[in-house]
Amino acid sequence: MPKIKLTKTAVDAANPKDRDYELRDTMIPGFLVKVTPTGRKIFMVAYVAHNGQRRKPAIGRYGEITVEQARNIAQDWLAEVRRGVDPSAERTAARQALTVKELFDRFITEYSEMRNKPVTVESNRGYGKRYIIPILGHHKVPDVTRADISHLMKKMAKAPTNANRVLSAVRKMFNMAEVWGLRPDGSNPCRHVPKYPERGKTRLITDGELRKLYEYLNRAETEGLEHPFILLAVRLQFEFAARMSEITHLEWAWIDFDNRRVVWPDSKTGGMSKPMSAEALRLFETAPRLEESPFVCPSVFDPNLPMSKHTYYQGWRRILQRAGLPHIGTHGIRHRSATDIANSGVPVKVGMALTAHKTVTMFMRYVHTEDDPVRAAAEAVTQRRLSLVGGAAAPAPEPIIVPAEPPTVAPATQAPPAETGPDGKPLGFEDGAYTSRTRLGNYRPYRHRSGENRAIPPGTKRADEEATHG
Repeated sequence: MPKIKLTKTAVDAANPKDRDYELRDTMIPGFLVKVTPTGRKIFMVAYVAHNGQRRKPAIGRYGEITVEQARNIAQDWLAEVRRGVDPSAERTAARQALTVKELFDRFITEYSEMRNKPVTVESNRGYGKRYIIPILGHHKVPDVTRADISHLMKKMAKAPTNANRVLSAVRKMFNMAEVWGLRPDGSNPCRHVPKYPERGKTRLITDGELRKLYEYLNRAETEGLEHPFILLAVRLQFEFAARMSEITHLEWAWIDFDNRRVVWPDSKTGGMSKPMSAEALRLFETAPRLEESPFVCPSVFDPNLPMSKHTYYQGWRRILQRAGLPHIGTHGIRHRSATDIANSGVPVKVGMALTAHKTVTMFMRYVHTEDDPVRAAAEAVTQRRLSLVGGAAAPAPEPIIVPAEPPTVAPATQAPPAETGPDGKPLGFEDGAYTSRTRLGNYRPYRHRSGENRAIPPGTKRADEEATHG
C-alpha cells in the first residue's frame, strides 16, 4: 500500500486499476484516498475506535471536496477518536435513527397498549393520526427540538384542550425514547413547552338547584315521567360520587350486600371498592332487575348491553330541562358529590376513598367553594378584628331620602386661601370646603397640600415648628 503526500497533483495522477487500491497520506496517519476500477476517488480515514474496532469511514468524493478540505476533516475526526468518540458509529446511528412515525408506532404497541386503558389507546392513536405524524412524522427522533414541539402546539392553537392532550402524549413518547436509548437522557424536547390555559370549568350545582332536581326526580319516579333505569343511574351517581361509566357499566355481581360494598374490578384509576350508604342500599334493593341482564342499569333497547353514553347523557339533559335548571354535564354530578363530601367535615383521606381519587390535588379540583360558607367566614373574620380593635360592627346602611328642595347652604365662615384662579374664585375651595389644588396645572402632592380642613400631620417638620413657636 503506497504512502505519498496526498496533493491535488498526486490524486489526479492516480489511475484506476483492475481492483480497488489505496494511497495513504504521509502527513496524517490514517488519511487515505481509495481509487476504484471505475475511476472514483474517495477520501477516507482509518482508525481504531476506543472499543478496539477498526473503522474506515468515507469522508467524501474527490471533486466534491478538495484534498485540503478532506485532510482537515480527517484531522477533526481523529481528534474526536482520541477523546473517545467514534465518528463512524455516530454517522451510522444517525442514518439508522427512527423517524417520529416509527417511534409513535412503537410507543403504541410497546407502551400504550400494554399499560393504558383501551379508550386511552384509541385517543393516542387519534392524536398520532391527526396531529403528530402529519407535522412531525418525517423528523428523525434525535433531531426533534423544542422548536419543533412549539410549532406543533402553535398549529393546534385553535383547539387548546386537544393541544394539551397531544403534548402530554408526545412528552411520554419521548420519555420512552430515552428509555429505549433513542435519545440521550434528559433531552426530552417537550421540556419547558407551556400548555395552553383551559378555560372550561365545570359549574357547581347549587343547593337550590339540587333541591329542584330531586323534587323532579321524585315526581318523575312517582308519575313515570322518565325511564326508571335513567333515574336509578342519576341517583347512584350522586350516591357514589362516581364517573358516568362506573354507573352505566355497573354489574350486579360486583355488589356485596352482606358487607354493604360495591367492588369495581376496573375503572379509570384501576380497581376500587366503595361502601354503600343506607340510601344506596335502598336504591339497589328497590331497583328494577332484569333476570337476563348482568347490568344494574342496562340498555333500554338490549338488556344484555350496558346503558349507552348517549342514552344516559340525553336522559340527564332532558331531566335538567324539565326541572327548569340550566344545563351542566354529567360530570357535574361528581363535582357536586365531591363538594358535599368535603363540606361534611370528613378527613381528606376518607373523601379521596369515597371519590376514588389517587392524589389530594385531583380531589381538591373537584371540590368547589360555595358562597354561603365563604361569606360566613368573612363575617367571622370581621367580628374578630373588631373585637381586637375595640370597635363595633358597622350597621346596615339606611336608605337615603332626597328632600323635595335642597337645603340652603350657610355662608362659609372660614377665610379662603390667598391663591385665586382667573375667574377670581379661590383655588381648591367650594362653599368653604377644601376639595383640590390641582386646577390649571397646579399639581401638588397630597402631603404638601394645606387647607383649613387638613390638620398638620404628626412627626413632620411643620408639626415640630408649630410645637416650638405655638
